[in-house]
Amino acid sequence: MTALAAITACALNAPSARAEICMFRDAEGNVTYTNVKSAAPDGAKKVRCFEPERKPAPAATTASPSGNKERPGSNFPSVDRDTQRERDTERRRIIEKELASEEQSLEKARQQLEEQKSIRLGSESNYQRYLDRIQPYQDAVQTHERNVQALKRELNNLP
Repeated sequence: MTALAAITACALNAPSARAEICMFRDAEGNVTYTNVKSAAPDGAKKVRCFEPERKPAPAATTASPSGNKERPGSNFPSVDRDTQRERDTERRRIIEKELASEEQSLEKARQQLEEQKSIRLGSESNYQRYLDRIQPYQDAVQTHERNVQALKRELNNLP
């Protein structure tokens, strides 16, 4: 119980807890933690002290020959400008190819939707059945439209 009170007291005095914290044990075996030497219980013996935890200083960054900033000793790979330019060109080519493919898929989905809209089945005397039947085609068109927009945004973000 005394230890709990001591820990609570330390927690409430958090700003002053930056100093060295020591563990005291009295004759009855009760443990008290405190950072104030005068707050130690009478007749208690100091068992050990704990150093306050220090945050390491941030490492200085250095510029690499390619102009990228890296931390010394880090394993962060650096890429020269020509290699990065080649990668960007390849990425652009891949996205343009995906965009062309997605635009073709969008056109096909629109054609299928129009075909399904022009067909009226005999079992669709209820208009909701007609809407339920064409809904997957409308969803496919919307999905392809979103994909085309996303690919165009990606192309615009490339250097």
